[in-house]
Amino acid sequence: MSEHFSLIFNLSDCLAVAESGTLALPLIDFLRLRLTPADVDRLPELFASGCICVDNEVVSADFNLLGGAMVRVSLPGHREDDVDAGWRLLWQNSELMAVYKPHLLPVSRTTRNLYNTLISLVRRQTPYYDARLLHRLDSETAGVVLLAKHASADRRWKPRLDQLITGKIYHAWVAGIPVWQTKTLLCDLSERAGSAIRSQVYVVDASDSGHFVKPRHSKTAFRVLYSEAGNALIECRLYTGRKHQIRAQLSYLGHPVLGDKIYGHRGYFYLKRIEEGLDDTDFRVLGSRYHRLQAVEFTLNIDGDRVKVALPAQP
Repeated sequence: MSEHFSLIFNLSDCLAVAESGTLALPLIDFLRLRLTPADVDRLPELFASGCICVDNEVVSADFNLLGGAMVRVSLPGHREDDVDAGWRLLWQNSELMAVYKPHLLPVSRTTRNLYNTLISLVRRQTPYYDARLLHRLDSETAGVVLLAKHASADRRWKPRLDQLITGKIYHAWVAGIPVWQTKTLLCDLSERAGSAIRSQVYVVDASDSGHFVKPRHSKTAFRVLYSEAGNALIECRLYTGRKHQIRAQLSYLGHPVLGDKIYGHRGYFYLKRIEEGLDDTDFRVLGSRYHRLQAVEFTLNIDGDRVKVALPAQP
């Protein structure tokens, strides 16, 4: 966890070309667009206490920025968990952008992190200070995330998300090697009343007397890509997008995702993490500190044009 939390803005990255020229930009206006409301309210205090620097020089609230400067804002008393902040741009047009999210980087604010999140990093490190998430990935899942660059793009595309994203492929490292090479699983998925893990979903089984809450149809096509050391890499092609769909289905098939604390080992490590935390021995049993699931390819329909966004192939 960071002991002295600071935000850094490189203007060459986070200003549009038109803004980064010779025209001066009031620093306070720049910060109001990029800080949380609570930190905007304490800007006078931050300026007065010397917590705001431009190019390593303390500045006052009336300072004007020029292109190429570096702004540092120190936030006394603020703490956040350290994360892998190495997101990267994969594709963009005038309204949308697809980015890579690393494992363990939350997409949006959590109880611990306000700024060390994907959406906050994109807003700080690009000209798109009003970027919006069009969908989400679990914190532990890595891969492709689609964003709208501004509010008007969000209003246009979010209601049409099912028409915009026409294909999704994930890769999952799982425990064990399936006896099948390919398998398509069609089933209902549902949370279950009385489950020890409230967020867990289950494959609905007619023989199970558990009370299922709002079962929803799901379909995934699985294909074994590679195997080693008793584990397998599986391609997962989604035809529906249900909560925890891939993780719950693979666990049902007897091959939970490596590192999955909910769907592996009957949820033991999820409950232990809540009660007392996990140690290195636990992670060795799990096979990873995070679940080994990654969104590797999206197919988009941009007003009739087909666009494929994919992670670079691993060597």
